[in-house]
Amino acid sequence: MNRQYHQLISLLVLLLCTVLPSCSMIHNAPSQPSSTTKNVAKNQINLANTSQVKRLLYQQHNHWKGTRYQLGGLSKKGIDCSGFTHLTYKSKLGIDIPRSTTSLSKVGFKIAKRNLRPGDLVLFKTGIHVKHVGMYLENGKFLHASKSKGVMISSLDNVYWKKKFWHARRI
Repeated sequence: MNRQYHQLISLLVLLLCTVLPSCSMIHNAPSQPSSTTKNVAKNQINLANTSQVKRLLYQQHNHWKGTRYQLGGLSKKGIDCSGFTHLTYKSKLGIDIPRSTTSLSKVGFKIAKRNLRPGDLVLFKTGIHVKHVGMYLENGKFLHASKSKGVMISSLDNVYWKKKFWHARRI
């Protein structure tokens, strides 16, 4: 009985670790600072330097383009929208932001869609409690990990995304 109990607990922990860091309705705490957080802060990009931010986001797109969507994923084998945003901000922009879409919807400050600049977060409500996040590039385009096509660039004017747009945030 004791062994079965431990196996069940181990299975539950594994399942929770797979599901919690997703782009879904589940609220996760912001990611914990890692031992590299101090190094990341030293290399932080000035987000007001829009040409540099845009260049780095396009580099990230070129490196990750087509990587398939995987709920809770955080690697080239599969990645979800909040994981891709978190990883991009940390590795390309030197900023440690939360891992979940719900947490990302509260960071920084809200901005009007007409004031978007490269690197701003664009958030969507794709279902009653389901959310999606991407990073604004330019000319109405944003970078994200889509469920249907993986890492890609989409247009805010696309019928689907235009209807689902929730709000934008600046870090």
